Amino acid sequence: MTDWMLRKNLFLCVLLACLHISVNAAPQPLPLEYFGAIPTTSMVEISPSGNRIAYRTTSADKDYFVVFDLHENKMVNAIDVSTVKPSFAYFISDDQLVFVAEETRRIRGFRGRHDISAAFHYNIETQKISQMLSGDNIYAGQAALGRVLAISEDKQFAYMPVWTDATEYSLVRVKLGKRLRPRILKKGPEDTIDYFVRPDGTVLARERYNNRTNKHLVQAYQDDNWVTIYEEIAEIRTKSISGITPDGESLVISSFDRKLNRWGYNTMSLVDGTISEPIFIKESADIARLITDVNRVVYGVVYSGFKPTYEFFDDKLTRRLEAIGNAMPDNAFYITSHTPDWSSIIFRLEGASTPGDYYKFSQGSFQFIASRRKNITPDQVSPITIDAIEVRDGHIIPTLLTTPVATEAKNLPAIMLPHGGPESHDTLSFDWIAQYFANRGYAVIQPQFRGSSGFGEYHSQLGDGQWGLKMQDDLTDTLAYYAEQGIIDSANVCIVGASYGGYAALAGAAFTPELYKCVVSIAGVSDVEAMLKQERRDHGSNHWVVSYWEKNISKGQFAEDHLEQISPINHIDKITAPVLLIHGEHDLVVPYDQSEEMFDALEDADKSVEYILLDEGDHYLRNYQNRMQTLQAIDAFVKQHM
Repeated sequence: MTDWMLRKNLFLCVLLACLHISVNAAPQPLPLEYFGAIPTTSMVEISPSGNRIAYRTTSADKDYFVVFDLHENKMVNAIDVSTVKPSFAYFISDDQLVFVAEETRRIRGFRGRHDISAAFHYNIETQKISQMLSGDNIYAGQAALGRVLAISEDKQFAYMPVWTDATEYSLVRVKLGKRLRPRILKKGPEDTIDYFVRPDGTVLARERYNNRTNKHLVQAYQDDNWVTIYEEIAEIRTKSISGITPDGESLVISSFDRKLNRWGYNTMSLVDGTISEPIFIKESADIARLITDVNRVVYGVVYSGFKPTYEFFDDKLTRRLEAIGNAMPDNAFYITSHTPDWSSIIFRLEGASTPGDYYKFSQGSFQFIASRRKNITPDQVSPITIDAIEVRDGHIIPTLLTTPVATEAKNLPAIMLPHGGPESHDTLSFDWIAQYFANRGYAVIQPQFRGSSGFGEYHSQLGDGQWGLKMQDDLTDTLAYYAEQGIIDSANVCIVGASYGGYAALAGAAFTPELYKCVVSIAGVSDVEAMLKQERRDHGSNHWVVSYWEKNISKGQFAEDHLEQISPINHIDKITAPVLLIHGEHDLVVPYDQSEEMFDALEDADKSVEYILLDEGDHYLRNYQNRMQTLQAIDAFVKQHM
């Protein structure tokens, strides 16, 4: 199919979807649950033959995984996954699925709560679901039981890593659909973090990292012996082993290219550890992730930014994806699933006039599968503009601006919405909080402040040591830009954020109190010094996670009171705007006492503050009731103070 034909096909597809859009009047505000609810359709996967798809469908009281036959145009079956609650799923054959579930809960015999993952095998024909890793040779108290490294060629076994005792991290073979004792293939010392194995059971390599000595090793299995092919001493690993080349002769690793100042992907020979020149790297974009199959064989990469772009080992596939992207420049295409030969691809379409729609692409044409949010029509999606804003020191801040439908972008009340991370970034997609606010008449500003990922290592590194400082200035300057353009009313702005964004919201309240009429912090950090102390308690002072945060937050070269100075909890007297604090009681990323202590300090100082502790809530608002409670509280709070 020619590029012109593909563009025509896509144009017609979107035109037909959008013909009913009204441009004469602003739509009425939609019900809260349209935004706060978990997407009604998600996790769309295609089977190896391309004949079947599977997807998760959810509502307030139902949670099912549906298998649908595309050729016969009928549902095969559906299974209730409300007790499993999968985070993602994939086919391993037309008749078998794997679910990976994650939850926060207690482990018998261990203190506190833990993030737990587990993998489940689902036989579509018998409708039997069973946990994939169990048995008396599995060490008790493990949290990560959901990793699958490969599936055997006959689709009868899975290869998985697991602690077989307190000092051995092993590679085991698990019989699918049977509760049998896993067979240990290789044992590894306690600093082992990964294995690489072929579907025929041939063990290729293992990766090790010792947090006490900072020694990073990659070892290949050669002639019945482990042979070190790479060694480095580093507080934070400079190489990450991520996959296997299609020929099975090399590992695919990420490393930093100093010439381009970007992270790229190279190959590492399994024979002698020779590292190639970058095989995937761009001067204009970071790499977000690898595209791999269930056996971690690498097909290509996804480049980050507001919209993903793709590059593959197969040049024809690269050109096909380029044509799709060029045909619809105002939209983003996210690959969610594909057949092994890439003859059929499932895309999630985001961006202009779509609440997030799934399409199957095959033989040069698109077939609509489902919408992520069936209650929201294309004409009700608020438009998103991409901007590049120069701030006070001349640096450019990529920014998303979401504005109400059919409303002139002039003198609008505004929401400053900094993202979490902070080493993360927003994308051109249906952001449920941004779309909710825009639906209520607000302009929503999402600056990719320095320290954000996705826009180059230089942009990311500029954030080191700038919590509460230049990272906060970037928010201030983007706000000033839109006020100068007449788009927003600078006297009518609220700042809302989650995780690091919650910190930024509290920092905005404390360090630039004149800018914001109200403040909403969801799972935010209020005391940076206490956060770092907690990380040291959780991981140990020598752990790479602690090294990362010390570099990111303080860069290791500030005055002794630096952490105290950038902590909003120490500047309560400067806060004038009313504050809403929301936190999950089971948050293992940012403990809820960060919000609780901020609440106590604000209340003691007679400041206007509300605090909501979400029952059984985690850091990511994955629970339907928690998301709805959060949005209802925000709705009432912002209405009151804006």
